[in-house]
Amino acid sequence: QVQLVESGGGLVQVGGSLRLSCAASGSDFSFNVMAWYREAPGKQRELVASLTSGGVINYGNPVKGRFTMSRGNAKNTVFLQMNSLKPEDTAVYYCNAYRWSQNYWGQGTQVTVSP
Repeated sequence: QVQLVESGGGLVQVGGSLRLSCAASGSDFSFNVMAWYREAPGKQRELVASLTSGGVINYGNPVKGRFTMSRGNAKNTVFLQMNSLKPEDTAVYYCNAYRWSQNYWGQGTQVTVSP
């Protein structure tokens, strides 16, 4: 059974940085796409960044130039480096993996940016 586990969230001041990690277990195969989403209170879940198996990365407009998604050396591991954090980045961040018409989600990690 596929499980995604995120880590690295926390409380940070405006302008600070955090690095999120996501590790997928229970799969011998790579995913077509791994991605980060976030959900703020009262808002819809939105795409932060996605990374295809071919190495194509896309970013949501609010985070372009500040966040960087990368693949880890371990299989099915991704990171999200978040710099120049703003209060509006406060949200629960979810790791997502997609393969064979199946979507998998992690439990989420809270990121809070204080003014």
